[in-house]
Amino acid sequence: MSTPDTERSWPDLAGRVVRDGGGRRHVLPIRVYFEDTDFSGLVYHGSYVRWCERGRSDFLRLIGNDHRALIDGAAGSEPAAFVVRRMGLEFLKPARIDEVLEVVTRVKETTAATLTLDQRIARDGVELFTAEVMVVLVSQSGKPLRLSAALRGALQTA
Repeated sequence: MSTPDTERSWPDLAGRVVRDGGGRRHVLPIRVYFEDTDFSGLVYHGSYVRWCERGRSDFLRLIGNDHRALIDGAAGSEPAAFVVRRMGLEFLKPARIDEVLEVVTRVKETTAATLTLDQRIARDGVELFTAEVMVVLVSQSGKPLRLSAALRGALQTA
């Protein structure tokens, strides 16, 4: 029995990379659950950071970065992973349980070993949170590594 393409592609857990006037951006929908809130009923500040991590990871995955291959040291390379070096956060407005939010991720800058991303979380087009996040590719021994040519190329078009 064949399955329609829409069913085969579901669920779209990684969000989507879309093109707009500002280039490419990654959009990840997030629903606010009870576990994301604090005693006041508002989203706990750490939840925003966690959602941005999901947005970054899924963005990199969708443009061709294989996290598992990096960690496993596939193709004979040293095991490595992206680690956060710096974060600048702005909490603008609160979010509440059951709201559907969007985590939007864009490339801001790349260097040989770093990637700086602009991330925003919004509800119905209203920004609630912004983050500028610099990540570094680091070997298992802690040494910074150069981004691969393939990843740099994918990021330049992003």
